[in-house]
Amino acid sequence: MMFGFNEEQFAWFGLTIGVGAFMLYMLFIIGQLAWESKAGKFGTFVIFLGLAFGMLGFVAKAIIQWLLET
Repeated sequence: MMFGFNEEQFAWFGLTIGVGAFMLYMLFIIGQLAWESKAGKFGTFVIFLGLAFGMLGFVAKAIIQWLLET
């Protein structure tokens, strides 16, 4: 037991909260990249589409798991 949590709770916390926080930080970095490159609206959309599209699978997995549990 670590900090009063069992292994399953600790793994859930790290995967869900930790990766979620990391994804938000990555979105901030992508936004900064678009801002500093003066990409414009369409360029910013393309940057977010290309660099943040992989995060969609992780979010979809969490939503699907939540829907199946209820």
